[in-house]
Amino acid sequence: MNTSNSSVAPDALHAAMPTDAAELAHSGSVRSIYVYEAPVRIWHWTNALAITVLCVTGYFIGSPPPSLSGEASSHFLMGYIRFAHFSAAYVFAIGLLGRIYWAIVGNTHARELFSVPLLDPAYWREMLAMVKWYGFMGPRPGPYVGHNPMARFAMFFVFLFTAIFMAFSGFAMYGEGLQMGSWAERLFGWVIPLMGQSQDVHTWHHLGMWVIITFVIAHVYAAIREDIMGRQSIVSTMISGERTFKD
Repeated sequence: MNTSNSSVAPDALHAAMPTDAAELAHSGSVRSIYVYEAPVRIWHWTNALAITVLCVTGYFIGSPPPSLSGEASSHFLMGYIRFAHFSAAYVFAIGLLGRIYWAIVGNTHARELFSVPLLDPAYWREMLAMVKWYGFMGPRPGPYVGHNPMARFAMFFVFLFTAIFMAFSGFAMYGEGLQMGSWAERLFGWVIPLMGQSQDVHTWHHLGMWVIITFVIAHVYAAIREDIMGRQSIVSTMISGERTFKD
């Protein structure tokens, strides 16, 4: 935690969520607060790389590139694409399990991905303020030590739910290739009859890819926008772990 003679503005404290305001007030003359621990940051960037590989290779698996000239025995293009996809899927799934573990043993902010205070009236007031802010219809909201209300909602209901679905449906299809009795088929084979048939799982899995892509676009836009227009650092915080405040 770094300190200086400057302090967060009183109006910013008043506008923040109660828990954030309390943490900022308790910090006194704090200009930055250690928010994201190293395992969370490592997971974030590793997950971003895995998602990039999964989306690129997943697109080509669903829409294969044109056939290559020459003998088929001389080419293994789709084999390499599928291998990269499967490898990234293992990284993605193991990373998700590790992130669940760190939500249990990590700090308060490590648990924000897995919970949303839907029953807290203050949360919905701040959510409305964030909607107005992103829609250029309201004033700049107060600082947030962790995720702001809208980011927390999107991370939980869009990213987390879709990530779990993609892992389950992906390993269900992977189990088909490994054949009956394989670990993937035994653990995730029930997904296919639950959703109808194999082609249905393929279709919904491919649709889930576009949900993830849409989320990533919105996530990157919101992070860069808040870094420029907001009251606290965003991108650099996921690198250093320190949330710095501009007011």
